Order: sequence, then structure tokens, then C-alpha cells
Amino acid sequence: MSRPQLERANADFVTEFLAVGGDLPRDIECAVADAVELVRVGGVGYVLDCRIEAEEELWSCVPGVEYRWDGIDDAGQRVPGEWFERITDGTHAAIAAGGVVLTHCHMGVNRGPSAGFAVLLREGWDAVEALTAIRDARPVAVMAYAEDAVAWNLDRIGAPAAVRTETRARVRRWRAANPLPMARAIRLAS
Repeated sequence: MSRPQLERANADFVTEFLAVGGDLPRDIECAVADAVELVRVGGVGYVLDCRIEAEEELWSCVPGVEYRWDGIDDAGQRVPGEWFERITDGTHAAIAAGGVVLTHCHMGVNRGPSAGFAVLLREGWDAVEALTAIRDARPVAVMAYAEDAVAWNLDRIGAPAAVRTETRARVRRWRAANPLPMARAIRLAS
């Protein structure tokens, strides 16, 4: 199955069941048009809003879309495993039922893509393959909280020490081979 291609919405499909992106425009007509595109073209039926600074009231008015707000700050803090567990419970259920999920934050640089990364981990993806898929789909994705998601997932699956060490080392190597300075990502996402 091919990934949907969006023309206007601030989101990118990583897989046929996952899109990551930024928030809807402030202009209500543009926001409605973007939401309609995400639903009609992308099939989005579950929206996870990772912004602590705002909830998107529009999504509660879109028929057939389940909206979940579970905002966190984007201040470079450690993100606890409980947050990843909580957000992926809903996304996992939606995906298992054949649904399409959108994880988003304000600009689609850190929180939304990090949440999307956790979704892929929960769905059984390899950490480096998930990082690569998200960056390929959304070149501005820094995923600053990916290492916290990796730690959560390794705990969740009860990974042995050797697997933990090897996975963390592979993620560090991926970061070193695929640098994206935050300032550059923000300029590109603006």
C-alpha cells in the first residue's frame, strides 16, 4: 500500500497508518481545509496532539475522528516512559482496528515526530528503521525525545542488557550519521 501524499496539510505520511506533523493553521478556513485533506486523502481517524500549549478544538467537530490531547512541554526535558505508554495505548488500538493515526505538535519537529517514533516502536519496528522512515518522510523531524522512547520501549519489551546496549549504540550512530541541528530544523519547518 502506498503512502498518501498531502498537498496542503502540515503533515507527512511515514507509513500508510502513521502521519507526523505540525498543528493546523490559525485561520479557520485553512484549518478546516487541512483537516478535511487529512481525513479524506489520508484517512486519518485518530489524532494525537502532543502540544502542552494548546488543544485543537476543531478536531472535536470532525465526524469520525477520535482526538486525544496529551501535551508535553518541548524544553529538552526527559520524557517519562509513562507518557509513551499512555499515548501509544490509543494509537495501537486505532492501528489494530485498521485506522490511520496523526501525531502532531506545533511545528512537527520534536514532540509529534517523537510520538510517531514511539508508535512505530510499539508496532514492532526496529529503532533505526523507524528513525530513518520518519526522517525520510519529514526531513525537519529532529525527534529530540527518541532516546527516551527507546528506553521506554526496551523496558516495555523486557529487553536483555545486551540488546539495550546494542540498540542505544545503533541509535547514537544513526544520530551521528544523520545530524539535524535544531535551529536548522526550525528554519526549515517555518
